[in-house]
Amino acid sequence: MNMTVKNELLLDISNIDMVFPTPKGDFTALKGVDLKINKGEFISLIGHSGCGKSTVLNVVAGLYQATSGGVILAGKEVNEPGPERAVVFQNHSLLPWLTTYQNVELAVKQVFAKTKSAAEMKDWIEYNLKLVHMDHAMHKRPDEISGGMKQRVGIARALAMQPEVLLMDEPFGALDALTRAHMQDSLMEIQDELNNTVIMITHDVDEAVLLSDRIVMMTNGPAATIGEILDVNLERPRSRLELAKDTQYNQYRSEVLTFLYEKQRKV
Repeated sequence: MNMTVKNELLLDISNIDMVFPTPKGDFTALKGVDLKINKGEFISLIGHSGCGKSTVLNVVAGLYQATSGGVILAGKEVNEPGPERAVVFQNHSLLPWLTTYQNVELAVKQVFAKTKSAAEMKDWIEYNLKLVHMDHAMHKRPDEISGGMKQRVGIARALAMQPEVLLMDEPFGALDALTRAHMQDSLMEIQDELNNTVIMITHDVDEAVLLSDRIVMMTNGPAATIGEILDVNLERPRSRLELAKDTQYNQYRSEVLTFLYEKQRKV
């Protein structure tokens, strides 16, 4: 059973505030968000709509610059987007005129054009498509595959950049329950194989407990911050069927629900 202690600091989100100017004056979206994430950790951000989860992710991605505080990744300050932080959005954002293979190839060429040969790039693209069980549909275009398959290709494209951190903004939110369950299982398999660091936004309490090493619960905005952090000490690999009957799993689930619906009840 895999209960590896992950204690090598990779990402330091250091006391960030995020203030947006509006016609009615400054709007403070985030206040004092402070989080240290270790290499190989799977972190979920959860909270009500408007609590700043996506803003945190965008600051880590380098799409926003924090008003104060900052983000340090592997000892370097983050102030712009970069391939070491790949983002998977709820909408797959594949280019419709390119095949599955070509969509992944685009990202691979962007990152590895100078360091991998054409044959190495081909092998690498195929490896990542195999990882998400999409090697059978390499030559299909997005309009020829299902929503779940498109999302798998989006994940393959992100992984193919070999990022230090995979940022996922409700990646399974638009999928039906069964497809979502398959995607969660795939993500657990991938993380077991690659030991990559993942920050995922979710609204789904079961998803957060199933996938995470820690669940970061955000307070309601404005001036949203981290309310509580829950350590999820469940052995891996995790089976959703076994966990459904597990008292520890249900205790974690209850703690997150209590935070969301009692301590942070939406008014």
